[in-house]
Amino acid sequence: MSELRQMVQQGTLGGVLLVIAALVAMVIANSPLAASYQALLDLPIAVSIGGFAIDKPLLLWINDGLMAVFFFMIGLEVKREIFDGHLASRDQIMLPGIAAVAGIALPALIYAFFNYEKAVAVNGWAIPAATDIAFALGVFSLFGRTLPITLKLFLLSVAIFDDIGAIIIIALFYSGELAELSLIIGLTGMVVLFIFNRLGVSSYGAYLLVGLVIWAAVLKSGVHATLAGFAAAWFIPLRGKDEDGHEMLHHLEHKLQPWVALFILPVFAFANAGVSLLGMDLNALHITVITGIMAGLFVGKQVGIFGACYLAVKVGLAKLPEGVNWRQMYAVSILCGIGFTMSLFIGSLAFETAGSEYMSSVKLGVLAGSILSAVFGALVIKWSSKGGQGVPARALDQASDTAT
Repeated sequence: MSELRQMVQQGTLGGVLLVIAALVAMVIANSPLAASYQALLDLPIAVSIGGFAIDKPLLLWINDGLMAVFFFMIGLEVKREIFDGHLASRDQIMLPGIAAVAGIALPALIYAFFNYEKAVAVNGWAIPAATDIAFALGVFSLFGRTLPITLKLFLLSVAIFDDIGAIIIIALFYSGELAELSLIIGLTGMVVLFIFNRLGVSSYGAYLLVGLVIWAAVLKSGVHATLAGFAAAWFIPLRGKDEDGHEMLHHLEHKLQPWVALFILPVFAFANAGVSLLGMDLNALHITVITGIMAGLFVGKQVGIFGACYLAVKVGLAKLPEGVNWRQMYAVSILCGIGFTMSLFIGSLAFETAGSEYMSSVKLGVLAGSILSAVFGALVIKWSSKGGQGVPARALDQASDTAT
């Protein structure tokens, strides 16, 4: 396997590109190119077929379109892990499941504590509840190479449950008024995908065509369009073969991974992380929003996840991953406070109709909280690796090389 492919599979390169894209966006947003940057994001793009039309600025095509592909890959990953992976048994599910619930609830409560008196600001309660899997795994891969495989799998499992929680939150709290006809069309498309699955249809093109119809219908229905990607993924056959004899879900996930890691997520970061600090009036920012997000990500995530894991193990509900000690669990708990991509995405939904100062506050809070979690998490990982035990995480990558 090439070094580049190895970096992609480890999550290292994707995390690095996320950081670079965010930094470039920040630099441009605070340079003479700021107006051009904003004009690019506001560029109107329209697609029409007969009487049906989608007319959105480039930013929303990225957030509603490209991110639907990201959620589609999450759906593939979740289905594989539940039916054929690390979440296939109760023992494997219990500890990361408990950790993820606490890691969603406590950051949300901390944010609400700072903003409960403000009707608009409180809508962002879910922003610090999210974990950026690419960024978190990237930091872990860079600094935790000597740590046990089981610790990396625990981090991955928590992030998967976290993504499921984020999807449920978006569906329940950040969808608009429902358009019944569009919703019926979307549901009908899912029935068609179910039939494809049962009949063993092996054409990716057939699934893609129906998936596009579902995405467009959901976009018009009031339910957030990215959820269409997650839902459609569950109809891709897990063990069904394509025309070339590949297992469809595994093959599709393998093909999408580099596109998501190296293109979609960096493009999203570039489009959403740019915030101008030039001449910024601090009084125009919402300090409680910034504080709530920072505290939720950096304090709420690590306290919620580590505290829940400690209690669950002590009362006998779950066991520590094999070969992992509490120092290492704490290090991973901190990394879960890297909320970058998903936090920015939820922030864009929470304050979609609010003033630009809200999104500026979100960006500053997310960047600050995520950077703190990444830096402090990296330091604790290096410290915890000195007392590491069990099979090192690099063996996971070697095993992956053998499998592919």
